[in-house]
Amino acid sequence: MKRVLGFLLTFVLFIFPFQFVRAEELKLAENAKSAILIEASTGKVLFEKNADEKLVPASMTKMMSMLLIMENIEAGVLKWDQMITVSEHASSMGGSQILLETGEKMSVKDLFKGVAIASGNDAVVALGEAIAGSEAGFVDMMNKKAKELNLKNTNFKTPHGLDAANHYSSARDMSIIARELVKHEKVLEFTSVYEDYLRENTDKKIWLVNTNKLVRFYDGVDGLKTGYTKDAGYCLTGTAKKDGMRIIAVVMGEPDSKTRNKEVSEMLDYSFAQYKIDTLLKKESSVGKYEVNKAKEKYIEVVPKSDVTVLRKKSEKSGNASYEVKLNDLKAPIKKGDVVGKLRIKENGKYIRTIELTTKNDINKANIGQLYLRYLTDIVTGDISI
Repeated sequence: MKRVLGFLLTFVLFIFPFQFVRAEELKLAENAKSAILIEASTGKVLFEKNADEKLVPASMTKMMSMLLIMENIEAGVLKWDQMITVSEHASSMGGSQILLETGEKMSVKDLFKGVAIASGNDAVVALGEAIAGSEAGFVDMMNKKAKELNLKNTNFKTPHGLDAANHYSSARDMSIIARELVKHEKVLEFTSVYEDYLRENTDKKIWLVNTNKLVRFYDGVDGLKTGYTKDAGYCLTGTAKKDGMRIIAVVMGEPDSKTRNKEVSEMLDYSFAQYKIDTLLKKESSVGKYEVNKAKEKYIEVVPKSDVTVLRKKSEKSGNASYEVKLNDLKAPIKKGDVVGKLRIKENGKYIRTIELTTKNDINKANIGQLYLRYLTDIVTGDISI
């Protein structure tokens, strides 16, 4: 098969058109200072209230910390079974903690468990120091990542979220961080746990209870992060998945934990009652085979890096959606995960989202002998005329 640059591939699917609902049209998050409700795969905003107001995020800050930790684990900088020696600085953190002691050794997995379940300030600082060498260095990484994510109203001063001057974020920015975080599905194995233990079979055993009570009391909730300080009030980024659709709800500045949980539950109820997801393509579903210049394998399968989805409202008439595939000039070597093109989704005649494309497998560069043998084969099969 010969690859043609600019090749256009379009599939049509009947769906319902999406309409954004303004805050004044819904009685959601009435007690929150700010809030936002999004569908994770598309990023569509279903509801918002003062979503760009700069507020104190408290321990929801740890979502950015967990995102960086996950990226460093996946990059091999840290390993789950690696033992971390706790510094005096990390062990001195106040607020919620897992009672780490100076000089204590704990695995990355157990420290991450302490962050994800019990919101341990000491645990997140220990992990941050292991990655960046210091808490300050890790905070610099957090702010760099915030710029990469194009967060408009966020500035971090700590990795844990205890009140600090000039430490702020917004509900919208928190939802963007959460959306990135849930792409690392391993995180949800921790944030969905209601209770667990650290240091089992020792006299320093500690019981961890999830600060997010919705993981126990709301069907489908598997994360993500609570927060509370005097300045922030009660905050929560909750996420739940049902029928293939993941919803992320953020509230900030709630008056108490009961109201916080109630209003996030109502936001989730609304989402699952009103919307559903149509999946055009699953993650890593082939969108075709294409020829690669100077590759050991002549053809490669191109796949999306995430599910190709469209959000629709259940009550509205059908419209149509399609996608187009546009590839870069493909040259070996290519590693799985490398961006080789874009898939653009069009809904009702308008482009609404772009998804990166990669290859199904690593593509190695061919040597001279392999290229010569392919040349002779192409002559025999008629792919090349002489």
